[in-house]
Amino acid sequence: MSSENSSADDPSADGVRDDAQRVWDVVVVGAGPAGASAAYAAAVAGRRVLLLEKAELPRYKTCGGGIIGPSRDSLPPGFELPFRDRVHAVTFSNNGRFTRTRRSKQMLFGLINRPEFDQQLVEHAQKAGAELRTGVTVQRVEQHGSAVPDRRTVAVLLQGGETLLARAVVGADGSASRIGAHVGVKLDQVDLGLEAEIPVPETVAEDWKGRVLIDWGPMPGSYGWVFPKGDTLTVGVISARGEGAATKRYLEDFVGRLGLAGFEPSVSSGHLTRCRADDSPLSRGRVLVCGDAAGLLEPWTREGISFALRSGRLAGEWAVRIAEAHDAVDTRRQALNYAFAIKAGLGVEMSVGKRLLTAFERRPGLFHAALTGFRPAWNAFKEITQGSTSLGELVRGRPMAQRALAALDPRPAERGVDTGGEATS
Repeated sequence: MSSENSSADDPSADGVRDDAQRVWDVVVVGAGPAGASAAYAAAVAGRRVLLLEKAELPRYKTCGGGIIGPSRDSLPPGFELPFRDRVHAVTFSNNGRFTRTRRSKQMLFGLINRPEFDQQLVEHAQKAGAELRTGVTVQRVEQHGSAVPDRRTVAVLLQGGETLLARAVVGADGSASRIGAHVGVKLDQVDLGLEAEIPVPETVAEDWKGRVLIDWGPMPGSYGWVFPKGDTLTVGVISARGEGAATKRYLEDFVGRLGLAGFEPSVSSGHLTRCRADDSPLSRGRVLVCGDAAGLLEPWTREGISFALRSGRLAGEWAVRIAEAHDAVDTRRQALNYAFAIKAGLGVEMSVGKRLLTAFERRPGLFHAALTGFRPAWNAFKEITQGSTSLGELVRGRPMAQRALAALDPRPAERGVDTGGEATS
């Protein structure tokens, strides 16, 4: 898709001959699920969209790779999921003990490798008209100063000195986001995930086919997982940051008791997940953030793919409206509408997730007993993973779930997460 502005449409384009000085409608920083979704949503609306990614694609990402119902339902039309396995059974254990497997006739969720999945999302954005540039590092964005020709423009400054201009910017550059720092994102919860991709013989792979393991760990709020992907098992653990040595021991013990210590991992990696504070902003001027850059993920499970896809789509849609805004009042109105859209959906789920995490930290054994021995709890787990309900809908619509949450976490019920408006410049 051509990204040229005519001078009739855009006075700032007069005399522009250099490609770097095009004024894009939307520039998206980061080509993960959130960024690719934002770029797709903006490009489908017919806008000039540039998608920037610092790595070369495809690239590895520390992630279990579980695709639950809300993720599946947020994909572009015609997207064919590159499943490595389809999960019909979950084995639960409590720090290696009291193991029990529960099964479902219908698929619970699918498992993907992130390099393939992310690459396909980017390709869909490109087919919709977005332009991709890889190997590009964004140093910062500016909304005032000499690099900005007018109040309707954001300057995106790249490493090496190049400056790009946009009517709106979407920050989807991960949990250590530079765009998030510009917006003023505040974090409430930071966790450390450690993961190993372990190639295994066919006999071992066959034993895990269609089944995942979830182990409630020894540190408060921690858990481990085994996700089978053909001839490779993705094995990982997660716990609160500050417990690095204990988290590493947990992973080593976990791998050992599974009988996998003799297999050499093809990849060993770590990653910090960051969850936003309730009053953290989602925008500043003409800049929005989504996905990990905004600290959007489910606090208990730390599931982030569905939050990235859903928030990315919303960010792309509202970035189009911000790009069309002619003054600061209209820009702020559209940014607040984006914040409200996040609050009404993902914010409610995060609020419930935070309460569940607090309860889980205190009583992991009760969660284990409920999921392995109490049919309504297992049914709720199935419905959430399959996408027929969400955490927010579950608690809002079912008195039993409301009573259970109140018993586990006796704090007054929250009405959702206050997403806040724009930060001041």
